[in-house]
Amino acid sequence: MKKTILFSFLLVLGLGWGEDLQAQKSKKNTKATNTAKVDSLGLSFSYGMLLGMNLKMQGISADSISDSDLIAGMREALKGTDTDAKMERAQEIFGQKMQDAQKRQEEASLKNEKVWFDENAKKNKNVQTLASGIQYEILKNGEGDKPSPTSKVTTHYHGTLIDGKVFDSSVDRGQPASFPVNGVIKGWQEILVMMPLGSKWKVYIPSSLAYGSRPVGSIPPNSILIFEIELLKIES
Repeated sequence: MKKTILFSFLLVLGLGWGEDLQAQKSKKNTKATNTAKVDSLGLSFSYGMLLGMNLKMQGISADSISDSDLIAGMREALKGTDTDAKMERAQEIFGQKMQDAQKRQEEASLKNEKVWFDENAKKNKNVQTLASGIQYEILKNGEGDKPSPTSKVTTHYHGTLIDGKVFDSSVDRGQPASFPVNGVIKGWQEILVMMPLGSKWKVYIPSSLAYGSRPVGSIPPNSILIFEIELLKIES
């Protein structure tokens, strides 16, 4: 009888321990799960968003980085690992890749640009091509003097990209523009000294004589610029 009571007591005690251990284990798992959930939508996520926003502001896209390498680099930095040498090497590699990509893009742009200028000369017999690559056609003859490189001129102009998009126009503003000849892009400098006062020319300027690989306002990098230029006044 005593044995039966003792066995029953131990069985109940054992079950109680089991339930307590299970409850503690479940509580720990729940706490870990809750912590993970809080962290995934809290500190880690917030820092990830901040880092992503910073990278985006620098012009870095999601496709240009490796998630695993990014996380590995962050973990090393957080652990206090000496990462200077690795970071310098990574930046060197990244910089070289960016330079190579830019070079390929410029080479492709120049190739396409040459094709465009060749086609433009073929389809328009009035177009004349200079040694520099600039093309022009005379819309109205002028009989006045020509500016010198140090002259100040007043012009009306209308500037477009090859797709017809207007990026700047004194004509649209209704106000002629005055400036020194040597204060404008190289393509303008070359063409203005050829124009007699009173002339109106349509000018096609290669990107290398405009803004090159630099984006300026609404002008994309490596853009051919097309201008209608009317020379209104010359001040020597």
